Amino acid sequence: MSPGAKSLVAALLAGVGAAVAAAQTPAAQAPVFGEIVEVRVVNLEVVVTDRDGLPVTGLAAGDFRLLVDGEEVPVAYFTEVRGGQAIEGGGAATEGAVAGVPDLVPGTPVGTSYLVFIDDYFSIARDRNRVLAALAQDLSRLGPEDRMAIVAWDGSGLEMLSTWSGSSNELERALQKAQRRRAHGLARESERKTFLGGLTRRGQPGTFARGRPLDNRLEIDELRYAEMLENQLRNVSSAAAAALRGFANPPGRKVMLLLSGGWPYDIPEFVTQQSGRVIVESQVEHGSKLFAPVVETSNRLGYTVYAVDVPGLGNEAGIDASEAEAPAPGDGFGPFVRESNLQYTLQHVAAQTGGRALLNATRTTVLASAAADTRTYYWLGFVPAWQGDDRARKIDVEVRRADLRVRSRASYLDSSRGREVSMAVESALMFGGASNMRPLALSVSRPVRASIGTMRVGIELNVPAGELTLLPVGQQQVAQLELRVAAIDEHGGRSEVTVLPVRLVLDAVPPPGQLVGYRTLLELRKARNRIAVALYDPAAGTIWSKTVEIEP
Repeated sequence: MSPGAKSLVAALLAGVGAAVAAAQTPAAQAPVFGEIVEVRVVNLEVVVTDRDGLPVTGLAAGDFRLLVDGEEVPVAYFTEVRGGQAIEGGGAATEGAVAGVPDLVPGTPVGTSYLVFIDDYFSIARDRNRVLAALAQDLSRLGPEDRMAIVAWDGSGLEMLSTWSGSSNELERALQKAQRRRAHGLARESERKTFLGGLTRRGQPGTFARGRPLDNRLEIDELRYAEMLENQLRNVSSAAAAALRGFANPPGRKVMLLLSGGWPYDIPEFVTQQSGRVIVESQVEHGSKLFAPVVETSNRLGYTVYAVDVPGLGNEAGIDASEAEAPAPGDGFGPFVRESNLQYTLQHVAAQTGGRALLNATRTTVLASAAADTRTYYWLGFVPAWQGDDRARKIDVEVRRADLRVRSRASYLDSSRGREVSMAVESALMFGGASNMRPLALSVSRPVRASIGTMRVGIELNVPAGELTLLPVGQQQVAQLELRVAAIDEHGGRSEVTVLPVRLVLDAVPPPGQLVGYRTLLELRKARNRIAVALYDPAAGTIWSKTVEIEP
């Protein structure tokens, strides 16, 4: 974790014991996004092609072999979708409405729900708008059963530009609004130029010219820049995951169009721009871990990701040639190394979720490419033996014919309830609330200086006593709860979700209608912060939450 992220929620200080307050009714929260995801069936959208890449139709459930962590499991649910129409499946089939299983009737159209995620934080406006304009022109490709929702991320929060809609006019207006939003990609390019300029001022014309291919540790300046990138990428990955959870259960095939402004997979390589220099830097996370939130959430919810290369192949981040710095000595492979690094992120996310990376020229055919790829496939479902141990389970789908190729999602996360709660808190932080959590009465004290660059605030939360799981312990009533807090500041620095055990002890069963209060202290960076606070009752599965803004 970067130093900036660590300092956001530096400590949850000792809380004051529970107290019973006068009865109040917390104000009702408007429905916003945040989701506790309940998944029983794992659904797989399987594309089968021949050696020429053409779709293969007419297969039955018995033609597939499904393995989880190397062990074969039965295919419990099976449907073929051909040209956007459900076909009577052979072998296993859906019988009646089952939670988590698509209700597909043979002979009826199967729609696709497209969730568009726009990365305004890394994207250059010109490149982003070219992709969005092409997407708007292709809206006529949406079928009668299709729908689209659009969200955008600016580094500090998600904005919903359109909820699910099948109206081309409404979606076109939302995409036009997206094109008017401020893009922050030039700031990211400025950060990189500042980093390179610092090397030049110290007599190092560029990291390529350092000439130390055997040096496997980052320099101090390289590490500082790498940690900044790591924090930025962790934020955008969490934001994409939050968007998925906010739109968890649309009908039909679920597709995310992930518009990336340029996300490095191998940060040390991106920083040094030396593909032959092997960096061993434990302080900087690898792309497989940084982008795990979006991969795991996509696979858990049944989304296929089509990752879009917004900048495309060309000059540096869409900057005019007159503005680009001259290449450093030995920099001949620099742009190639950088481009390959950025594109590998998209290929990784797409491959792990059964989708495709839309690179270079295909970035302006996003909807056409995704629609053509999602009209013919097989829908397989199975019921795993859920363990709740937060481990990723490897999925292999095989066809009992050697001449055919298969593409599908590669894994699913066997997540615990505690992890689901923490992820829901992160979603609430990104979107500003949580739709399926109970409202939490929360008050915040005036911030006071804690140390250089930090401030301390007190929070008091109140929940209805009648909603708590109180258990008798001797002569007292005790509730064992968990307090979760996450924060993001105005600069995009974000904390991990902090978990604090809370033990509320009451001398007697409180009368109906009264509130039980709890106080604690938070230490935050001295900046404008948005915090998400959630109180979780594991015994009942109940969650109360509130998101507030704190000014320094």
